[in-house]
Amino acid sequence: MPRTRTVLLVAMVAAIAGASASLFFEPRIAQRLAGTAAGQRLLDAALKAKADPPPAGVIVGERGGIVPDMRVRDLDGRAVALPDAWAGRTTLVNVWATWCAPCLKEMPELQAFAREQGANGTQVVGIALDDDTAVRAFLRAHAIGYPALVDTPGPADAGVRLGNPAGVLPYSVLVAADGRLLKTRIGPFRDAADIAAWAATN
Repeated sequence: MPRTRTVLLVAMVAAIAGASASLFFEPRIAQRLAGTAAGQRLLDAALKAKADPPPAGVIVGERGGIVPDMRVRDLDGRAVALPDAWAGRTTLVNVWATWCAPCLKEMPELQAFAREQGANGTQVVGIALDDDTAVRAFLRAHAIGYPALVDTPGPADAGVRLGNPAGVLPYSVLVAADGRLLKTRIGPFRDAADIAAWAATN
């Protein structure tokens, strides 16, 4: 029995190594894979395996678990409690930065999705790991109207606490009305339809 486990472990490591190598040499495969639930889980596991452990006392959210309580500033400097601020409503939290080109490209699509949701649908919230001034200027210039929060990037930032210890941006999570972390997304969405499909399936 122990020998069978060893063989299975070696086979799994070889499969992950082979998949990683193919992704390195074939970016189109990586893009297609990242668009699937299985691909996202594989990518998430690979990135978490490479990431440094979070500092002592920092709780990292896990799929299916309650999002750890945290406070993140809004652009007026007020502390906003997550996940409590939007309790009772499904929330799509998008972690981004003004220096991240894929983040900026998807934000108009997030804005379009947020507009379609209205007052009763999924709430979109952005958390910028960035400088307040740069964030404020970008949001104003691009008419992004969903709530925007700001956090200082680092080993205990909001992205890490939401399950992204590797710090890859953009990074999105879907939080249930009861505060459970339903799913995560590493990398950008293609368009508003992609966002809607992702948010609709748990």
